[in-house]
Amino acid sequence: MQRFTGLLSIFLFISSAAHALEPRAGWVVHDTDKSFDELVEAVREAVTTAPIAIVTQASASDGARAQGHTIPGNRIFGLYRNDYARRMLAASVAAGIEAPIRLYVTEDVDGTASLSYKTPTTVFAPYFDEGGDALRELAAELDSVFAAVSESALAD
Repeated sequence: MQRFTGLLSIFLFISSAAHALEPRAGWVVHDTDKSFDELVEAVREAVTTAPIAIVTQASASDGARAQGHTIPGNRIFGLYRNDYARRMLAASVAAGIEAPIRLYVTEDVDGTASLSYKTPTTVFAPYFDEGGDALRELAAELDSVFAAVSESALAD
């Protein structure tokens, strides 16, 4: 019985971890009908027409696969641009730790995928006292850029 309970606990943990992200303060979460691979490609395509670039990528699922494990797909895209970085750093050097701002694609248990991100305003909020209006304006501009990238990636 203990073995069954242990296996059940592991299964419940894995299945709950693979569900769509829950909405949370400062986050935008979009559930989609797209598969994980389709949504990853849609994000890449959306960025090509946006005023931002993919400057980093990371994927725990790719790393797990390389080690012989299978976990639900996930990919983090770090999006930014050098002129955004210069403006951010002119306003707040401390805010530099937040760049690039991330967009997150996760595979859901039903085979679809979700697209989520913390709004740039949320990401930079801890630095607003130091960065003032310049950082607030940059964050608002980036909120619009991230919304446009998401809208484009989600379009059919």
